[in-house]
Amino acid sequence: MAAAIYTADRQIWRDGSLSEGTRLIPEETALALTYNGGTYAVMMGTPQNLRDFAIGFSLSEGIIQSRDEIDSLDIVELDDGIELRMWLASSKAELLNERRRHIAGLTGCGICGIDSIAEAVRPAAIVPKGRSFSPREVMAAMASIAPLQQINIETRAVHAAAFWTPARGIVSLREDVGRHNALDKLAGALAQAKVSTSEGMVLLTSRVSVEMVQKTAAIGAPLMVAVSAPTALAVRMADAAGITLAAVARADGFEVFTHPERIVADIAFSRKVDTGSREENASRQDIDTKEAVHVA
Repeated sequence: MAAAIYTADRQIWRDGSLSEGTRLIPEETALALTYNGGTYAVMMGTPQNLRDFAIGFSLSEGIIQSRDEIDSLDIVELDDGIELRMWLASSKAELLNERRRHIAGLTGCGICGIDSIAEAVRPAAIVPKGRSFSPREVMAAMASIAPLQQINIETRAVHAAAFWTPARGIVSLREDVGRHNALDKLAGALAQAKVSTSEGMVLLTSRVSVEMVQKTAAIGAPLMVAVSAPTALAVRMADAAGITLAAVARADGFEVFTHPERIVADIAFSRKVDTGSREENASRQDIDTKEAVHVA
C-alpha cells in the first residue's frame, strides 16, 4: 500500500538566502469507490485507513444503512490509484443503480458531480437527544486532538476528524488531505467498532459546510465542534437535524450556533452577555479569523 507521507526535495528561499533540504508532505491518491463492478465515485485522498473510508463513505452517502450490507470489500492497488471494490446484496445493488452517479472529485470534494440541487441539500438525519456537555468537556476534547494527529505533526497539511466521549476521551481519530474524507474514515471506524455515538461529540479541524453536518448526522452524534466557522446553510441544516453545532473553537472558548441546550455551564464558566457595539464585535470576529490555525 502506498505510504501516507512522502519526502520531497526542496529549495528554500528565506531571509534573503537559498538553502536546500527535504520536507515531509502528505501523499494524495485517486481513490475509486466501486459497487458491484460499477464506479460510483472517484475522490482524491490520503492512502490510509481505506477500509474505514469505504465503509464510512457508503454509510454517509446512504448507499448502505449498516456495514453488514457490504458482502465483500477489496482494496486493489492500480498503476494510477487505488480501487475500493465493494459488492452489495442484490437488493441494495438495484437501489444503487437507480441513483448511480459518477464523481470526479477534487481533494476532499464532498458533493461534486451530484445531479440535482435537491440531492445536494438533502435533509440530514435527525439525531437522538443524547447527553449534555460542559464547556470544560468541549475544550478538553478539542485540546486532545493535536497530539494524536500523526500525519499532521509531520506535514502540517492534513485535516482530522475525531470522536470523543467523556468516559473514553478520543475514541477514534482519522486524518486525510480532504476534510470530508477524514470524516468518512471516522464514520467507518466507528461503525466497525460498533461505537454508540449518542453519548459523544464529533471534532473537526476544518470549517463546517453543509455536507459535514449531513455526515455527522449519519454518524448519529448530537454535538459537533470545529475550529473554523460554519456556513449559513450548515447552521440551518444542523438546527433542523437537532445537532448542537459549536465552532470557532479556540483555547479560550468556542461559539454555539444551534441547540445550545446541550451545553450546560459548569463552575468554571458563567454566561456573559456581549454588550459590545457592532463595530467592536466585527473587530473581534476579524481577530478570531486571523488567529485561526487550520489547514485550508
